[in-house]
Parts: sequence; C-alpha cells; structure tokens
Amino acid sequence: SDALGVIEIKDTLLDPEEILKQIDRAYKNDEIKGVILRIDSPGGAVGASQEIYQAVLRLKEKKIVVASVGNVAASGGYYIAVAAHKIVANPGSVTGSIGVLMDYVNVEELLKFAKVHAEIIKAGAYKDIGSPLRPMKPEERVFFQNLLEDMHRQFKEAVAKGRSLKIEQVEPLADGRVFTGKQALKLGLVDQLGGQQEAIEIAKNLAEISGEPEILYPKEKQKGLIKLLMSGDAESRLMKWFYSLQQKKAMYLMK
Repeated sequence: SDALGVIEIKDTLLDPEEILKQIDRAYKNDEIKGVILRIDSPGGAVGASQEIYQAVLRLKEKKIVVASVGNVAASGGYYIAVAAHKIVANPGSVTGSIGVLMDYVNVEELLKFAKVHAEIIKAGAYKDIGSPLRPMKPEERVFFQNLLEDMHRQFKEAVAKGRSLKIEQVEPLADGRVFTGKQALKLGLVDQLGGQQEAIEIAKNLAEISGEPEILYPKEKQKGLIKLLMSGDAESRLMKWFYSLQQKKAMYLMK
C-alpha cells in the first residue's frame, strides 16, 4: 500500500531513456508515496541531465522525492539532485561541480606528421566549428564561450530555485569546484548528512507513512554481452578469472 521507490542514477549521463521510464512508472504507481533518487554519477551531457531534472520536477508535484548522494553527485548528478525536496549526502561524498565543460582537440599537426591532408567543404560560416582538423578562430572561441555561459546560467538558476537561494549566493559556489558532503551541508547545497537509510527515513516522514514502508526497486534489465564486459562487475570477475588462471599455471609449472 504505502511504498517508497528507489531509482538509481549511476555513471556518466548520456542516454536518459531508462531513467525517464523508471521515473514515469513511479509517477503512475499510486502505491508509491515517495521516491529515493540514489545518485552516483559525475555528470555527463547537459541535455540528458536536464531531461532527468525536468522529469524529477514533474514527479515532485505528485510524490515526495529525496536525493541520496552515494560516492559522487557532481555536475549533472547534482543538477538532478536539486530537483528533489531534500538532498542527503555522506560526509565524504563528492558533490557540487556547478560548471560546464567542453573539450577540444586539434590533430592538425598529427595529420601533417602522418602526411595526411584533410579538406573541409562547408555551407555556413560556423558549420565546421570545433573541427579537430584546424585551429579554432578567435570568434569561434567567443561563440563557444557564450554557449557555455548560457548553459552555466541555466545550471545556477536551477540550483538557486531548488535550494531556495539567491543567484548571488550561488555565484561564489558555481566555479566548478567540488565539495565534500560535510562542506556542502554548511554551504546549503545539501540538507542532511547520511546514507540511503537516512534518505528513506526522511521520505517516510515527509510522505507521512506510518510503520515500515515497502521499498521497491526497479527490475534490473539483463545486460548484453558487450555491456556486461564493459561493466565494473564484469571487469572484476574477469580479473579474478585471469589471476586464477595465472595461479593455476604457476602451480602447474612448479610440479
């Protein structure tokens, strides 16, 4: 009857589809009175972070939402957290990083070394902006800087709104720095120190659930072979298997 749902937001945020589906299912499930966003992400693409942020705002209109910071909820991970009613972080969690970053690589000299000549054909002055095949022009650098400044402004506004702060209070904290959970609490970026259990207790109280609520987790999808091999668990298993073979080989040679 009265349940709390847990939605995990992990790793780099690039494709928000599965997370958005989980949020929508929680929104439509009348048995779920509150949702714990268990965040363990360093951020990712701006668009993906904003889509999840907007979905959490919609969920927040109907359910209690508490963000629980695991190891890290930085950049886009923190962007999502500020949409919740409350944010809980461990004292040593890493959070914040209120900034926007774009990487640019120029391989022109490498191509010259390899005796490869690249040609660019375009229609539109800025169509090849950011191309790694040529140096960036001063006006293009200004264009990108203005683009990032606008994204950064949106991020700061979301933090100010979610944390009930003035933009002037957010500005000094929005230079890309990360903070520990303990520091973030003093700065007003999180509400309480603790782990997932503390987040569950807060959600339970805010949702006015008496007794112990049922905790619902989304069903874990079966991973394909490629995704399985790329996952941390698979890497750990492969390393154990490798060392096991090495030990057996050493024992065989010693006989």
